[in-house]
Amino acid sequence: MERSSEESIMDILKKLNEIDYIDPDEIPNIDLYMDQVTTFMDEHLDACRRQDDDKILTKTMINNYTKNDLLPPPVKKKYTKEHMYLLIFLYYFKNTLSITDIQKIFRPLTSMFFDNKSRNVSLEEIYRKIFKMERIQTDNLTKDILRRFKASQNLFPEVKNEEESDFLSRFAVICLLSFDAYMKKQLVERMIDETLSDTDK
Repeated sequence: MERSSEESIMDILKKLNEIDYIDPDEIPNIDLYMDQVTTFMDEHLDACRRQDDDKILTKTMINNYTKNDLLPPPVKKKYTKEHMYLLIFLYYFKNTLSITDIQKIFRPLTSMFFDNKSRNVSLEEIYRKIFKMERIQTDNLTKDILRRFKASQNLFPEVKNEEESDFLSRFAVICLLSFDAYMKKQLVERMIDETLSDTDK
């Protein structure tokens, strides 16, 4: 049972490693209509789906993002590369942060990059640098999950039933990773609050 459990976790990690950020060079240099935006996101974020019928990005989502001041409105019904970068960030943020928190961290970005002022750094460059760091972190995350999984295998030696032991080991890993995600979410929320406070000052 332990071997099948290890094969299972390896399979999950393999799928996670298939999740890659959208390379900036893949984003079209022309402005896109709504249908083109949703099609592009569906194709490039397909590996992120949990279920085959999960929606990556819909017209309703994009319209709601605009209504909630998360995304600047399109120009003549077209979305720029800057819109695309914000939508990709939004895709990842919305699984962890509240709409209010995303508004707080997006407000300075939209102010910086949608007011037609010249900047020392582009939104594309910011995107490139951040996701380059993320790629390195994904490798570290994989190693960390494997370490936790292997440690959990010997956590309940008193349980002789293989099926029960396997379940408890998986439950332990789920608890560890959930607490880790909880702590990181708390950290992010406090950083957002501090950032907003600094901005207000």
